[in-house]
Amino acid sequence: MERLVVGILAHVDAGKTTLSEGLLYTCGSLRRLGRVDHGDAFLDTETLERERGITIFSKQAVLPRKGVEICLLDTPGHVDFSSEMERTLQVLDYAILVISGTDGIQGHTRTLWQLLERYQIPVFLFVNKLDLCGTDRAALLAALKGLDEGCVDFTADQEESVLWENVAMCDEDTLDRFLETGRIAPEEIRVLIARRKLFPCYFGSALKLEGVDEFLQGLVQYTIPPVYPAEFGAKVYKIARDPQGNRLTYLKVTGGVLRVKDLLSGGSGEDAWEEKVDQIRLYSGAKFQTADTLKAGGVCAVTGLSRTRPGEGLGREAASSAPLLESVFTYQVQLPPGCDPHTALQQLRQLEEEDPQLHLTWNPQLKELHIQLMGEVQLEILQRLILDRFGLDVTFGAGGIVYRETIAAPVEGVGHYEPLRHYAEVHLLLEPGERGSGLRFATACSEDQLDRNWQRLILTHLAERVHRGVLTGSPITDMKITLAAGRAHEKHTEGGDFRQATYRAVRHGLKCAQSILLEPWYNFRLELPASCVGRAMSDLQRKNGWVDPPEGDGTVSVLTGAAPVAGLRDYALEVAAYTKGLGRFSCTLRGYEPCGSPEAVIAAMGYDSDRDLDQPADSVFCAHGGGFVVKWDQVKDYMHLDSILRPAPPEPEAEPPPGPVRRPAGDFLAQDRELQAIFERTYGPVKQRAFLPQRPVREPKAEEKPIVIQPPPSGPEYLLVDGYNIIYAWDELKEAAKTSLDAARQLLMDLLSNYQGYQKCVVILVFDAYRVPRSTGEVDRYHNLYVVYTKEAETADAYIEKATYELGRKHRVRVATSDGAEQLIILGHGALRLSARAFHDEVERVTGQISAILDRNNHRVHKSYAVQHALERAKKKPSKLKKGDSP
Repeated sequence: MERLVVGILAHVDAGKTTLSEGLLYTCGSLRRLGRVDHGDAFLDTETLERERGITIFSKQAVLPRKGVEICLLDTPGHVDFSSEMERTLQVLDYAILVISGTDGIQGHTRTLWQLLERYQIPVFLFVNKLDLCGTDRAALLAALKGLDEGCVDFTADQEESVLWENVAMCDEDTLDRFLETGRIAPEEIRVLIARRKLFPCYFGSALKLEGVDEFLQGLVQYTIPPVYPAEFGAKVYKIARDPQGNRLTYLKVTGGVLRVKDLLSGGSGEDAWEEKVDQIRLYSGAKFQTADTLKAGGVCAVTGLSRTRPGEGLGREAASSAPLLESVFTYQVQLPPGCDPHTALQQLRQLEEEDPQLHLTWNPQLKELHIQLMGEVQLEILQRLILDRFGLDVTFGAGGIVYRETIAAPVEGVGHYEPLRHYAEVHLLLEPGERGSGLRFATACSEDQLDRNWQRLILTHLAERVHRGVLTGSPITDMKITLAAGRAHEKHTEGGDFRQATYRAVRHGLKCAQSILLEPWYNFRLELPASCVGRAMSDLQRKNGWVDPPEGDGTVSVLTGAAPVAGLRDYALEVAAYTKGLGRFSCTLRGYEPCGSPEAVIAAMGYDSDRDLDQPADSVFCAHGGGFVVKWDQVKDYMHLDSILRPAPPEPEAEPPPGPVRRPAGDFLAQDRELQAIFERTYGPVKQRAFLPQRPVREPKAEEKPIVIQPPPSGPEYLLVDGYNIIYAWDELKEAAKTSLDAARQLLMDLLSNYQGYQKCVVILVFDAYRVPRSTGEVDRYHNLYVVYTKEAETADAYIEKATYELGRKHRVRVATSDGAEQLIILGHGALRLSARAFHDEVERVTGQISAILDRNNHRVHKSYAVQHALERAKKKPSKLKKGDSP
């Protein structure tokens, strides 16, 4: 028998549980139709649910139909329990979205639609309560098309041709076939629904069973059961406990077969686990049946697993991404007198297992317990749940806002952990991300420098912990953290060493960065009488929000916009008061934006990052057989690896005034020295990248030894020229290249040949050939130059960097290029950089000096020839000297 997992979602009080009762009753699973208001609904199994008339926990039931078994998952509709609903979406094949015919599309309905789009779940819609006065079917369908144009009325009271025409408008290929054949096959409709291009809409009343049977038939007719692989896989979506206290892991088998006593494994690294399945339970409401096996597509609860968590993938199944919805309020849990906080913390951890969004935290310095919640209703339910399960009559302090922190610009974080017989160093690149992107982790470290297993361990340590910012101690978000470099010791490095180094590197980067405090924002929708619009807009703008122009029909206006959560906490009560109950205010979480008054928030929270012992930013180094702590602002003076960040490229040079500008050669050397001095003040001394053994850490001493000045490199000077960079930087060569690139190359080689003859340095001219297929690279000799054509897949930059590294150890090397990144790299190799403009001036100066020398030589030749000619003429003429004259 084929299996389908279908979830049912709705805004609170839309009639979701009532529709579930109707579906179960229509299928024959229920003999008597229960009601929420009577407290006997089949899926309201908890006492709290029956008392309040709302769904708090997701439930499952079985809808048997001919040829297919539908597992129906009922989810909470109240916004405070949205995290429970979102976890259920991970295992759905299809979803049923229930809309209240009297309330229409609410704010939470739009949130559900966005979640269904994110998880790419096909949707069937059921518009409920059409038996009540004031419902307008046409207006409701138009509102649904506002969600998506693919919403089409599928009720049976319309002609089949009209249905086909509306379906065809959802897809161009379907429209073409419809115009050719005049009909649409059911198979095409199924495919359009599965591809989320078509959303069937049904109308009725679940309480009176109107339209329920037709909806169920459409659900069976227009769904496609998925095909699962033979390899075992499962997705965990919920953790709960039965009345006896047994831990239940709710999961969906997504491949192969699950059997009792199967050995399942999960986690990674130190958190890896292996446990056996003790029992497979198939729940329907509060009752369950045990099974020995469960095939792919089935949903069950498993006992015997103690380390699973919601969203975890088992077998071939991958873990789910982070949830979109999150708590925005934090409360202090106030324990009753005489209660041991550590015992209470262990008990409350069970609730955090079931709902990870609670984010239970214990502050050992303040001895305070804090928890994160979605709203007041969840707080009341949680208080009652703690009392019933653990017998603790807890109270909650005044709620606060859950803030986040991020950074403004990229920064390097360094963590070093080297007590005696331990060693690990980690360099991380922290970069700001887009709003709402969360935390992302990556590696750009070479495996020649750090083995792959250590890199994976570092990424695991990055993801396993909540890293807190330095402004308020709030969790960080919207950042990309990249492992850029690392070092391990062959004998002394252990896994825990990299954990310490990684934590310290993150904290060090945050301390060095410019941090930004973020606060949560709501998107709001406010419906109110037109006479109250001015008051509402004034209120919302005063709360640091923004409002779109009002819309309405003259009597009722609708305001939409966004504002900080801190200003909207109790605004729904204010709306009810000044509109006399006629206004409706709904909010959905928008995300996090920069805080409007960060100074006040930071001062109120009073967080001191230097005193947070759980988040150290300092590093531990070793000298003379013992470890010592180095403060975070001095770590870069002791670290063993070079810095991964380089200074920003120099500003573009200003255009020179008309006419040639002559500068002495010493000016460029002075500029290099000035730039190198700035580089070393910011990032430490320039180091040669030789493969040398690890140098010991220099411990500061009272008396320093005299500094020995190393002699400059001996031998000839080398000049490396980035050929195409120079051609497109010099105007005369650039113009020549427009006509013929070969001519521009030849002209550059002639200029450099003259230059070499005057300067007497070794000139290496490098041209890119990395895009030339099957190019093996070659070195030609042109007069007194070396001309290099790089091989395929090798750029001129890469060749020059390699050459400066090899030559810079023994010779003085200069590089002529305007590539800013390349300039910084060759500067780090100990070479001198020469910009294209400066090199142009130097070549012009040399050309002028060569011309002057030639002119002087020509003048000497002409003068010598003139003197010789005069002497010859004097010999030929008779002497005219008189007697007594001196010759």
